[in-house]
Amino acid sequence: MNSKELEDAICKSFGSKYAQLTSSGTSALTTAMAALGIGAGDEIIMPSFTFVASFEAVLSVGAIPVMVDVDDTLTLNPDAIKKAITSKTKCIMPVHMCGSMADMDAIVAICKEHSLILLEDACQSIGASYKGKMLGTIGVAGTFSFDFVKTITCAEGGVVMTNSEDVYIKCDGYTDHGHDHTGVDRGADLHPFIGYNYRISELHAAVGLAQIRKLDQFLAIQKKNQTALKNILSQVPEISFRRIPDPAGDSCTFLSWFLPTEEITRAVVIELKAQGILAGNFYWYDNNWHYIRKWDHLKNSVTLNAYPTELKEKLMQQANKDFSASDAVMSCCISSAISLLWTDEQIKDKGEKIIAVVKKILSEASVQIN
Repeated sequence: MNSKELEDAICKSFGSKYAQLTSSGTSALTTAMAALGIGAGDEIIMPSFTFVASFEAVLSVGAIPVMVDVDDTLTLNPDAIKKAITSKTKCIMPVHMCGSMADMDAIVAICKEHSLILLEDACQSIGASYKGKMLGTIGVAGTFSFDFVKTITCAEGGVVMTNSEDVYIKCDGYTDHGHDHTGVDRGADLHPFIGYNYRISELHAAVGLAQIRKLDQFLAIQKKNQTALKNILSQVPEISFRRIPDPAGDSCTFLSWFLPTEEITRAVVIELKAQGILAGNFYWYDNNWHYIRKWDHLKNSVTLNAYPTELKEKLMQQANKDFSASDAVMSCCISSAISLLWTDEQIKDKGEKIIAVVKKILSEASVQIN
C-alpha cells in the first residue's frame, strides 16, 4: 500500500523508528496526545506564536493549552516555560515555526528535570534538524503536516513519528476506530480502546511518496534562495534576523527578519502593500491564524459544543494573560516565504525592492525624529 511505503520512507528519511500517517497535521497532534495519555485537566505548555491547530488539538483531548512567550527564535522561551510549570503540567510542546527550531537543549533539560513529556509540533519545519537530529524525532513523539503549503505535501495529511513501540501501536489503533490490526480479517479485529477515523487516503499517500523522494532537492533550493535573499537584506544595518539555535539545521522555508520598532515595521508593511510587493511577506502580529493577539475565539472560549466549565474558565485565563514580551518580538518581525521557483534575477529584484521600501521608511522616520 502507498501509505505503508510512505511510512517506511518517512522512517528512513527522518530517522524515526515508527511512523503513523494521519489525515492531517491536526489529527496527528491529537493522535499523539491521546497515545501519550494526555487528557482532561492536563496542562500542555506551548508558544503564543503557532498555528491555531496546535491549541485545537490540545482542546480536542480535553487538556489545557498553556501559552507562553516566545523569544527572538520565534519559538518557546525556555525561561517562560520554567515560570509556567505547575503540578498539572504534563507536556511541553515546542512548535518549530517557519522552518526553524526551538532551543531543544534547554527544553529537553527542562523536561528531564520535571519529568515532563516532550511532544514536538514540527509541522512547519519538515527537513529541519537540531544538532544532527531531525526535528520531530527528538521528543517522545513528533508530528508533521503534509498540507499543500508544506515543504513536501500529500495535498492533505500528517504523520506521528516516535521511537516508542507502545506509542506507535496506540497511534495505529487510534487513527482507525480503535482496531487492533492484529489479524488478516478487519471484521474480526478487536478494539482495545475507542478510536476515531483519522486515516490518510491511499491517494494522498501516493502524492506524498512522490514528494518525499524530492525532499533533499527541495531543501537545497530553499537554502540557496534564502541565503541569496538574506545577503541582499543584510545590506541594511537596521535589519536584523531571527536567531537560529542551530543554523545548519534551518530548513530555510522562510527568512524572518526584524526592524527596529513596531511603527517602522508597520510602515514598511503598508508600503510593501501599496507597491504591490507584500505577497509572500507575512506580518504575523496582525495575522488571524498564527499569533494569539488575534485569537478572540480562544480568548472568549467560543465553541459550538458545550465545554466543561472548569476547562472553559482555565482556557480563558490562559489565553488572556500578558504576552507583552511576545508582542515586542512579533510586532517587529516580517517573515518572507522562500519559493522553490525563484530565479536568481527574481530574488535580486525582490530583495532590492524590499530594501528600497525599508530605506524609504527609515529615511522618513529619521526626518520625523529630527
